Amino acid sequence: MPPRILLLTCLAMLAFAGNSLLCRLALRETEIDAASFTAIRLLSGALTLWLLLKLRQTGHPIAGNWPGALALFTYAAAFSFAYLQLDTGVGALLLFGAVQLSMLLWGLLRGERLGLSASLGTALATAGLLALLLPGASAPPLLAALLMLLAGVAWGAYSLLGRGQGDPLAVTTGNFLRAAPLAVLLALVLLSQLNWDGPGLFYAVLSGALTSGVGYAIWYSALPGLRASQAATVQLSVPILAALGGSLLLSEALSLRLTLSAVAVLGGIALVLGSRQRAGS
Repeated sequence: MPPRILLLTCLAMLAFAGNSLLCRLALRETEIDAASFTAIRLLSGALTLWLLLKLRQTGHPIAGNWPGALALFTYAAAFSFAYLQLDTGVGALLLFGAVQLSMLLWGLLRGERLGLSASLGTALATAGLLALLLPGASAPPLLAALLMLLAGVAWGAYSLLGRGQGDPLAVTTGNFLRAAPLAVLLALVLLSQLNWDGPGLFYAVLSGALTSGVGYAIWYSALPGLRASQAATVQLSVPILAALGGSLLLSEALSLRLTLSAVAVLGGIALVLGSRQRAGS
């Protein structure tokens, strides 16, 4: 892998993990509420992506569509409300596992067939997620966990809807511009519950502009230099980076349940990706 592609890929993974860390940090340590965080994140992300698209000057018009925007809004809102109670690493693992498993399920519904290795990997990843949700002292709050699973399914749907729609940056910009008013509408519905402060606003803008807007732009710059299997596999690092960030910066515990679930989920997904790579070679 060329050094430039390696650097861009590492920066993109740090940005993706940073989304979880910034959201949890804002909602735990500042006065901002989840609806305000979602609205500001999407608004600042939309503005940043629009500026990046204009600066690139490739002639691609703003693209995207309303189904994609609805999926993006659902992901962002469920993500924020889930992180009111979830630790950073737990949330990232639930999100990532739900994204990958929902996309695998969609493929199966469309007639794709899994070999033995991929079937075992899917079963292992599913078991890892279920084990994380089982009742117990270290289990995450069920409603928050279900919200993060919903966020993962929505992001999986967003990814599937975006396939083959043209320039990724133009599509993402259009979807952010459409999703932002939906987030503002949610904030207006919850007007009596809105609250924020300077640090909370800062983290929300940073999440939208840097780890979302710039992060996605960096990822799209790296993608042409990656094989499909590399692009999928490297994202296995995101829950690990998020968990380490939560442990180092927020003093969140790395429980045995989380560790074992992470090994099962990420190991199972790695098996699936590895079998697909062999099948494509």
